[in-house]
Amino acid sequence: MHLREKKIVLLLGDILLMYGALVLTMWIRFGDLYTHQLVEHIIPFSFVYILWLVGFYVLGLYDLSTIPSSQRFLGRFFGGLILMIAIGSAFFYLIPTTAITPKTNLVVHVALLGGLVLLWRSVYFRKLATLNPWRIGIFGEPKEVQDLHALIRLHKHLGFESVTFSLLDASLPDKIRKHGLHVVVLPSTAVSDPELLQVMYATLPMGTAYMNFAQAYERFSKKIPLSAIDQRWFLNNVAERHDGLYQQVKRLGDFVTSLLLLTLSFPVWVLIALAIKIEDRGHIFYTQRRVGKNSKLFSIIKFRSMRKDAEVYGAQWAQKRDARVTRVGKFLRASHLDELPQLINVLRGDISLVGPRPERPEFVTRLEKEVPHYNVRHLITPGFTGWAQINFRYARSVMDSREKFEYDLYYIKNRSLFLDLLILLKTARLFFPQSEG
Repeated sequence: MHLREKKIVLLLGDILLMYGALVLTMWIRFGDLYTHQLVEHIIPFSFVYILWLVGFYVLGLYDLSTIPSSQRFLGRFFGGLILMIAIGSAFFYLIPTTAITPKTNLVVHVALLGGLVLLWRSVYFRKLATLNPWRIGIFGEPKEVQDLHALIRLHKHLGFESVTFSLLDASLPDKIRKHGLHVVVLPSTAVSDPELLQVMYATLPMGTAYMNFAQAYERFSKKIPLSAIDQRWFLNNVAERHDGLYQQVKRLGDFVTSLLLLTLSFPVWVLIALAIKIEDRGHIFYTQRRVGKNSKLFSIIKFRSMRKDAEVYGAQWAQKRDARVTRVGKFLRASHLDELPQLINVLRGDISLVGPRPERPEFVTRLEKEVPHYNVRHLITPGFTGWAQINFRYARSVMDSREKFEYDLYYIKNRSLFLDLLILLKTARLFFPQSEG
């Protein structure tokens, strides 16, 4: 199965378990599988299930790279159980049209579903996800080969296996047959060799798929490796969008959503402002110059999270345990609430809701010298949140910025309204306090 099909199977299993857990709850509570209570519970709980599934996605419970036995997964899972009870309580007690107001039934239902989901995830990853594994043959330079091999091994629990080869020659068909390869990963330069092309052409009846290193890295890491691409890749994959409908819908969505979020979050703004003032009586907001689309400078707005004298000696990279951060600022940064005022920048059109995060001009000058093609990220409007933000931590060095740029390239290449929506949903997870990692 492909990754998308595996996710669909996992999702369908969760849906079936939700209804199964509801039936078990009714049986435990009322001693009969066909009571009228079951009938009056099914429809309202169906609406709740939709919200629960969205919550599962936001918390990353459909991230197939996270092994169910890992601490990371278990933390998300138990957070999901709490979220399920909160959503269920809000739905049944705040919406007056619901005919039922379950208390014990809701808790029993969530407990049963939690146990069933854990069991389902265990069976899924041990049995179903690894059925008919895809065998991937990797040909190329030792470092590139080993890096990709290690990356694929991280997805072994999803049914991927890799075999490495240092030499790509006329024996390719024999290697495909011997190792049962479903996919062959080649260096980008392989397609320029007429003899190798002829060998690859001869393998068409074998049904083997071909990828270059950039495509394989993109598939498994969801980023574009700078070491495996050149100017030709940018000409083929990166360009400013000229489809007016995408831009117009995106801008309209930015304006309406940011206005709604500003309105709903106003009480939070008041509380944050009071906390900042009480701590050191300094300014509530902090403005900072950033580089926008086409390298145009603008001022970004944030809640102040550092001491008033934080940059008296000039711009500095953020640190893991930055002594310049105030006590209130630590919470604001961990919860990402310091970013809320940037919704004003979205309203003004300085940034979009989704896009590469705008960087400071002092850092951009250096990064454009040290990170290949870094200026490409300024072809599109930067964002309040982005693909790099949900996949990587704060950048604390040039190497961090290089890796974040690889995630930015993935977004620039694949951006769409659907991807924007998925990023926004996953961004909701960032507003829960967490380690910067």
